[in-house]
Amino acid sequence: MKIILLQDEKKLGKKGDIIEASDGFARNYILPKKIGIEATAKNLNDLKLRKANEDKHAKEQLEEAKALAAKLEDKQIVVSIKGGEGGRTFGSVSSKEIATACLEQHNIEIDKKKIQLTESLKNFGSYEVPIKLHPQVTGKLMVKVTEA
Repeated sequence: MKIILLQDEKKLGKKGDIIEASDGFARNYILPKKIGIEATAKNLNDLKLRKANEDKHAKEQLEEAKALAAKLEDKQIVVSIKGGEGGRTFGSVSSKEIATACLEQHNIEIDKKKIQLTESLKNFGSYEVPIKLHPQVTGKLMVKVTEA
């Protein structure tokens, strides 16, 4: 019996895969637990339409990420922190502060988890910070740290 999996199953396959299972295993395990459905013509057509819709959605997200990366390329964020004598700083600039400053200064919302700081910015100056917008797209944002 051919089965379309509705969820990832460790020994059977991934969601959306079409597998061949014995009739007894399918009737007694897969179908009652709603792990999969029988691969009828209607269900195969529904799967095909769902995959086409997911591909279209993924393509739109990729285009949006590329557009945002191009938009961020020429932007600069200014973040102020307290400084002491001799150019020393009190504290550092974190990804949360960068995300907040980006929203306030340029009205662009960026998730703080997508900002990839290898370490906190602890000195004054300009830094190029990579932002992972999509698995295939990484944008760059200039961050200028100044004294408050």
